Amino acid sequence: METMTFLTTTEIESPVFDIIQNRKSRRAYSNKPIEAEKIKSLFEAAKWAPSSMNDQPWTYVYATKDQTELWNRIFVSLNESNRVWAKDAPLLIVSLARKYFSANGKTNGTAKYDLGAANAFLTLQATALSLNVHQMGGFDHETLISNLNIPGDYELGVILAIGYLGDAGTLPENLRQRELAPRVRHIQREFVRNQGF
Repeated sequence: METMTFLTTTEIESPVFDIIQNRKSRRAYSNKPIEAEKIKSLFEAAKWAPSSMNDQPWTYVYATKDQTELWNRIFVSLNESNRVWAKDAPLLIVSLARKYFSANGKTNGTAKYDLGAANAFLTLQATALSLNVHQMGGFDHETLISNLNIPGDYELGVILAIGYLGDAGTLPENLRQRELAPRVRHIQREFVRNQGF
């Protein structure tokens, strides 16, 4: 097994845009609501993501915290370890991918890949708007499918918790340490090849 080498975010091998370097999945949220225009802007960014055959197979179900019933139907599906901090997020978004191409009804093998691209665009837009996005795979799929009446021709992606940054001091100690720790990333030679394996 190879030993992996990491860099902190202050050690950049090649220049990247600040928005990419500054994005971080934090867990401390302020109780400040997100403006409606900013929420629309997130989905506008997702709209422009690339997709196979331009099918744009992504679908989003979102709830702001003042939409108590819908927000809770999403929230209760989260694993307990995510509920501890996501309870303060003013916006929860469920991301889904349509399993079949719209044009011909055939299975879309890249639907979740395309959804990931849309989620990335949404996340970078949020970062540009001074919002924090934390994507979660830790949730009960059956509960969420039932709570939102999700049809069988959709596949679940991740749930995104979004909001303005809050005080890391409000988090439990183990999460506070993770919140304040420097970001680390693999160095390029660990994941980039200019030849076969």
